Amino acid sequence: MIAARQDAGTGPAALRIRLGAQLRRLRKDRQITREAAGWEIRASESKISRMELGRVPFKERDVADLLTFYGVPSPDRDDLLALARQANAPGWWQEYADVAPPWFLSYLGLEEAASLIRSYEVHFVPGLLQTGDYARAVITHGHADASEEEIERRIALRQGRQRVLHRADPPQVWAVLDEGVLRRRIGGRGVMRDQIRALIEAAHLPHVHIQIVPFHATTHAAAGLPFAILRFAETELSDLVYVEQLSTALYLDKPGDVDLYAETMERACLEAEPPGRTPAILGKILDELG
Repeated sequence: MIAARQDAGTGPAALRIRLGAQLRRLRKDRQITREAAGWEIRASESKISRMELGRVPFKERDVADLLTFYGVPSPDRDDLLALARQANAPGWWQEYADVAPPWFLSYLGLEEAASLIRSYEVHFVPGLLQTGDYARAVITHGHADASEEEIERRIALRQGRQRVLHRADPPQVWAVLDEGVLRRRIGGRGVMRDQIRALIEAAHLPHVHIQIVPFHATTHAAAGLPFAILRFAETELSDLVYVEQLSTALYLDKPGDVDLYAETMERACLEAEPPGRTPAILGKILDELG
């Protein structure tokens, strides 16, 4: 029997990735090309690729036709069809579609499905580690014309993301922050004090690693560009690079792009102080805030 794995979240995006990986294994085991599989469900080779990557919702009819084509018997067939139905359920983040663009909602699903999240930040504390008051200051600055209700909903969305840090199987989170992130008094002295304390607490979690690139670092690996790299439990899937821009975002999964950003992240880690030094550095900054 094909069992659904539980090691990288159980949200719909995670389930789509899991189902896509199962379909890919079944196709390759039977030496069927993506083109032939696409023909079977009246679709293109690229759609099969997107399905196998878990990037699109699944039509139950398409999954059923593929399983028939691949010769999958019950009870495996029934399990996978049930998984397809679960994967099509809306994620919790869809409730916030009125305040977040589709390209960001897509990221939230991938973030929840990731087993490793690496990020480099030069402007703000990563959203996964922000306090409510810090998030309010950042959001208010970026959406000056927004109503109080909209701001509250954006804060709720940001805090909803943080549930992944406290679930039974949390992802590994590795954040590299430029020292300027911690020196910039977003929201004022009191807000920053609370935010620094929250980072100290987060740095003591076994699955959270925070490094700080000091001002005196000789070079800056990422040249001021924030980005995140997501890795998934399914080994067939490549890492995914997420680069957010003002009105859209880039999702990069080609090996050359991923390798470039991975090398950049490695250089940033080497330039930064070791994770073990982070609580002391944060403690010093907290003392300076008074």
